[in-house]
Formats: sequence, structure tokens, C-alpha cells
Amino acid sequence: MLEKIDLTKKLSKKEYRAQLPKLQRRLYDLETAAWKAGVSSIILFEGWDAAGKGTAISTLTGRLDPRGFKLYAIRAARTYESRRPWLWRFWLKLPNYGEMAIFDRSWYGRVLVERVEGLTPEAHWQKAYRDIVDFERTIADDGYVLVKFWLHISKKEQRRRFKILEQDPLRSWQVTDEDWEHHRKYDQYLQAVEEMLERTETEWGPWTIVEATNRWWARVKVFSTIIDALEARLAEVGAPLELPEALPSAS
Repeated sequence: MLEKIDLTKKLSKKEYRAQLPKLQRRLYDLETAAWKAGVSSIILFEGWDAAGKGTAISTLTGRLDPRGFKLYAIRAARTYESRRPWLWRFWLKLPNYGEMAIFDRSWYGRVLVERVEGLTPEAHWQKAYRDIVDFERTIADDGYVLVKFWLHISKKEQRRRFKILEQDPLRSWQVTDEDWEHHRKYDQYLQAVEEMLERTETEWGPWTIVEATNRWWARVKVFSTIIDALEARLAEVGAPLELPEALPSAS
């Protein structure tokens, strides 16, 4: 699947700057409309290290009303969390009706890092595929909008970005020995990602693969995908919403 992705897609900085204000304004309006209509949304970011998840999220939230969303940066489960069903900590982070939750990494760590690094027995991560599909089906049936992103870059591009970061005294801390170890296992992670995408792609929780070599292209595609999903759900519930201006697309 991923080998067929065109990672050369790009947008010029000039085009990006022209499109961004309209996208930000439209998303702000949709956030407000969703609040009034009680439509909740979950925006989930997965992807390679250095693929641009953090900067995409920062741009995404830059013009949103902070009262309407919460951002979660997911790390390994804490001791007390690991003593409960593994999805328990994510249930606690589901947004209130009308609000948005943004996940910088998510429950998919179970079938990615935990799988490749041997942190979870195979029987557990194999079962996790079913758990995830059931979990997402449950929240979708309750009316949540679920948008899932995989930010994709090549192994060569990831190495190039790591090297650039290491040469910057102010940002070199962002690249750790663990990041390089994951880079060396790129092919193993690629296999895990392919299986993850195949086994958790559903009607209610589709994946959007973002070609992330060009940051401008990636950010516009993220905005456009979320906007389309929110507009569709608000239309389904009959929420009063003015017709949007024609927005640029990165599809």
C-alpha cells in the first residue's frame, strides 16, 4: 500500500500562505457549529518520527477556540494505567459532546511501537486489532467524527531530517538514541504500519495517508480532510450552517 504513495506531492509556500487563512477560518466556524450541534470529533495523528505531526497539530490548533478542544500527547502507559484494560486510559480522554479531542499518537501504539519493540506479547497486540475496531465502532455509533492520519515519509527523508535537527544547537535534543534505533528498524515498522492500516481501515474509521515530504502540502491536506469530515457530519444532523466558500483541496 504505502509503496504506491506519491511522496513527491508538494505545494509552494506562496500557495500555502494564500490558502491557510481560509482553511483556519473555516475550521473555526465548524468548531463553533459542532459545539452548538453537540457533534464531537476525534482527530488522531500517527506517523513516522520527524514526519511533522507536532507542527501540523500546532498549525491546526493555532486559530481554534481553546475552549472547544483538548490536545493529548500520548506516551507509554503509567503504572496504574497498565493495571487496567489497555484502552481504559483512552476512554477517559474522549471529548464531551460538542468538543474536539486531538491525539498526538494514540491507541495505535499497541500495534506499532509495542509490537516492534517487543513491549507487548504477540497475543496481546494481535487481539488489539479487534479491540481497536470495536472501540472505534462504539464511539462512531455514538455520533463521534473520527479522523485518522498517517503522516508518511521515506526512510531517506527521515534520516535527512534527523541530521538537520542534530546540526541545530537549539533543536538537537529532539533526536534521541531511541529515534535512531527506530530509524534502523524502519522496514520492521513499515510492515507493522501496513498491517495496521489494512486491519483497522473501516467505514466508520477510515485512514487518511498524508504525503508529508512537503510540509505545506501535508498541512493543507490535514485541514481539508478535517473540514470535509465535519461538514459531512453536520449536514447529516441538519445543523444550520452556511455553505462554505470553495476551499482548496490537497486530495
